[in-house]
Amino acid sequence: MGLLNIICGRWIRQNGAIIEAHLGILANPATCGLMPAAGFSVTKFHGINSMRNTPSKRSSRRGALRQIGAGLAAISVSTHFGRSALASTVPAGIEAPGATSWASFRATPDQRGISKSRLADQPSLKWELASPDGWVATVAIVGDFIYAPALAGNLHCLNLKTGEEIWKYRSIEDPDPKKFAPGFKAAPLVTATMIYIGDEDGVLHAIDRTSGKKVWVFASDAEIAGCVAQYEDKLLLASHDSNLYCLNLDGTEVWKFQTNDRINCSPAIEGTFTFLAGCDEHLRVIDLQTGKEFRDMPLESFLIASPAVVGDLLYVGTHTGEIVCVDWRKGEFVWRYAGSRKMPFHASPAVTDELVIVGGHDKTLHAVDRATGAEKWTFATRSRIECSAAVVGQRLFVGSGDGNLYGIDLQTGTETWKYNAGRPINAGIAIGEGHLVVGEDQQNGRLLCFA
Repeated sequence: MGLLNIICGRWIRQNGAIIEAHLGILANPATCGLMPAAGFSVTKFHGINSMRNTPSKRSSRRGALRQIGAGLAAISVSTHFGRSALASTVPAGIEAPGATSWASFRATPDQRGISKSRLADQPSLKWELASPDGWVATVAIVGDFIYAPALAGNLHCLNLKTGEEIWKYRSIEDPDPKKFAPGFKAAPLVTATMIYIGDEDGVLHAIDRTSGKKVWVFASDAEIAGCVAQYEDKLLLASHDSNLYCLNLDGTEVWKFQTNDRINCSPAIEGTFTFLAGCDEHLRVIDLQTGKEFRDMPLESFLIASPAVVGDLLYVGTHTGEIVCVDWRKGEFVWRYAGSRKMPFHASPAVTDELVIVGGHDKTLHAVDRATGAEKWTFATRSRIECSAAVVGQRLFVGSGDGNLYGIDLQTGTETWKYNAGRPINAGIAIGEGHLVVGEDQQNGRLLCFA
């Protein structure tokens, strides 16, 4: 996803339009604070800066949604549980996520960004869909459907092969298309019967996959930038309000864990543990059975990216320009890699058995040895990389702010394919069911589907 947009506010959405504010500077890196552009004010919610022209409406909306969500959750205990959690049935025409699906931000709970699908040697554009505010979130691909979150506040369910719209869900109830709707910057989590997705107003939406109708909502106190994760019959939600929430499948809260600043990442899962890193410069390992902290390790930098986990090792890029490998059980660095220019890494890593691959603000894709942290190869683009790359077979695909999509050979780091979209591509890549899908991060940006 376009995480720089989330944190640095390069684009500000006001009254349904996009205004280029050229913020790009963090006033206080230790807390991910923002320096407002001229004519804009910064409103704080629990120590979190958020740029809006109507903060009071946001607060009142959250309060109302808490009450509505409680009511919907009570109703959904019988309907949602009766349909999926207990009966485990799948509605006609809807497939449960399979091995070749891309059902969440990085496809799997360990967040390694590896697809088990196949993809053509030279993918060609099959269809495109424009959205007024563009796309910064990674889509989900399950069966014959794409679930695409847009900054305009719509979640689109589309036919994978044709791009035909099946249904559209809006983040607010008001049908007036001119009414501002909180956008979706987070990727959706898709299960057999449900879709879970957070919006930039801090609301988690639980949506029926068949009808596209709301089942319940849960309101946190600030923006949700990361994808929801599922552990057994529980949901994990990280928010800019500094909390990790554990919810039942009906939207009721089980426990929450508070950090010291906003959380940008999608929680990774390994065994019975989940992993958080954000603006308080700490890696936190949480026991999912108890909601208690297992490990708290200083990382010496705040993080925008989401971590990937392989066994006892965690990999992530930092804002201070390092890719780090951490033994999370011991709370120790295994290795630290710094690019020659030490520019921020805001993209989440793709992690294979041999390599850790991350794009940076130095306009370069870095591939390092997973065991040692030694550089294996680099690939230069013409602009910063915020796109989280995806691996399929022996190839990696990544977008850049230079408007290009690149296909790269994993072993050599050489270009094997390129598509010039002409607009920045900051959303993460999704590869599933034989298709690659990604959106353009610009006004009237297109969602692009290749096969």
